[in-house]
Amino acid sequence: MRPSCSDGPASGGRPGLEVDSVPANKVHVLGCGAMSCDLTWLLLKPGRTIRPRADRDKPVEWYPCTTHCVLVETPDGMLLWDTSCPRDWETRWVPTGLQEFFPYDQVSDEEYLDSRLGQLGVSPGDIDYLVLSHLHFDHAGNIGLFAGTGARMICNDKEKEFAFGYEGAFNGAHLKADYEAYDFETVSGDVEILPGVTLIEAPGHTPGTMAMKVDLPETGTMIFTSDAVYMGDSYGPPAVPAAIVNDLAAWYSSVEKIRGIAERSDATVVFGHDAAQLRSMRLAPNGFYL
Repeated sequence: MRPSCSDGPASGGRPGLEVDSVPANKVHVLGCGAMSCDLTWLLLKPGRTIRPRADRDKPVEWYPCTTHCVLVETPDGMLLWDTSCPRDWETRWVPTGLQEFFPYDQVSDEEYLDSRLGQLGVSPGDIDYLVLSHLHFDHAGNIGLFAGTGARMICNDKEKEFAFGYEGAFNGAHLKADYEAYDFETVSGDVEILPGVTLIEAPGHTPGTMAMKVDLPETGTMIFTSDAVYMGDSYGPPAVPAAIVNDLAAWYSSVEKIRGIAERSDATVVFGHDAAQLRSMRLAPNGFYL
């Protein structure tokens, strides 16, 4: 039996990854436009300073911080991985100030998540599992689309504990307005949650960041790192950290954990915010992975 989710951590079932798995059916990668940001936020290299968008024309490297979601079709239901940024980002992010450092200004109407799902003929009510890699503002921004649909909302137990446990409206890139109204089931450790879909605990960026491993019949294994690894330059080797890291030692450990799983499974690794990589992929609604 696959482990079932509960209001507490999942237990039993398949805690590891070295198991035979029934492949998922299909993966759709939904490109959802890009935020703009100083590249230093994503990649710590000498000689860079972080600037707000008011200073974007000064000689620093601003980067198209692409955002994507992943729709996975399996024999046991449809899963959506992450929800990208909301349409009302400019006003919703005001309490945090992040609209000045990560303006979601490289997005067309057809690239917002609700539009992307519609292009595939999918409505929020068709989603059986809504899995959040973590609860930062650019991954949890559209949870409200799925309110009242019956979708099971799932995150890591350590992520839920942190995200609901701090005082005030926000903490860094966690914004309670995105997620506090919803009930989350939690998983702990590495869990095969649906046929061919394994959630990988990969803390460091946040206390409960997860990556997702999907086994497909033709493509083979794909690993979606979310912000456990921002981009190919972060992955290395050697791994290069970012400015937004909750626990640096845990981050390094998680990168190497993902690298080991990827090498053992000969996986295609898809990074969280790598603009060049995302442009090279088969993107919905025009392409998919089998």
